[in-house]
Formats: sequence, C-alpha cells, structure tokens
Amino acid sequence: MHDMLVRLYDLPDLEDALAEVAVHGVDIRRPLAPEKPAVVDWVRANFANQAAEVEAAFKHEPATCFVAVRGDAILGFACYDVTCLNFFGPEGVAAGERGKGIGRALLLATLHAQRAQGYAYSIIGGVGPAKFYAKTVGAVAIEGSTPGIYT
Repeated sequence: MHDMLVRLYDLPDLEDALAEVAVHGVDIRRPLAPEKPAVVDWVRANFANQAAEVEAAFKHEPATCFVAVRGDAILGFACYDVTCLNFFGPEGVAAGERGKGIGRALLLATLHAQRAQGYAYSIIGGVGPAKFYAKTVGAVAIEGSTPGIYT
C-alpha cells in the first residue's frame, strides 16, 4: 500500500461535512481524556490492529483524534500524528454506519486540525481506500512510497 499526500491549504469546507452527519444525529468531536478507555476499547473491538495508535493519540493534549458519536455510542474515529508526525490515520467507521458521510467528516475534521497546527500538507500512510481520499480531499499517490513505514 502506498502513501498519499494532501494539500491542507485547499481542503473542502468542514462545516458542510459536519452538517451532513448532524442530520443523522452524529457529532464529530475530540474525545476527552476520561473517555480514553471507552474509545480504545471500541477501536480494539472493531479495528483491533489500530488500537495502539488510538492510545498514542491520547498522549497528546488535546488528543490527536476525533470520534463520531450518536448519544453515548461511538460510531467511528480518526487520528493524526500518532505513528509519525504529519501523518493522518488510522480511521475507521462502524460497518453499519458507513455511507452516511461519517468517514468524510472525520477525515476533514482531522485534516483541518492538522492545518490549524501549521501543517501545509498531510501524509496518509499505507492507504487502503485510495479512491475515497482522492475524491474527498484531492489526495495524490506519493511515488516510491511502497512499502513505506509500515513494513
């Protein structure tokens, strides 16, 4: 899997993405430190290989991750600056909640946070859904990035 590069100075509007998921009763926000056990447990149950990276996100203040929630239910997550600085990911949305714009809203919230920290670009490492990232934020493949840092 290759890495992709995103121009953070040319991102789609975050507010539109947040409004789209709000129609489904979904809120995108940073989790609080006391929520760490619940978030990490949810990720471990749904995306086992990514739980360690989510734990690493809570070592930052504020946490370098966002969650999608409906009431008390966690529906998805997205992190940045966990495996490497300036990297986006991992990200995941519960299988039954896909197709509602939650992944897009999490991606944009995270990338906008990276831009607010002063980054001009973000690297999506070890990309799975390349077409999603290309369509959503104009991400482009980084030539020669396979196998990348995840070998």
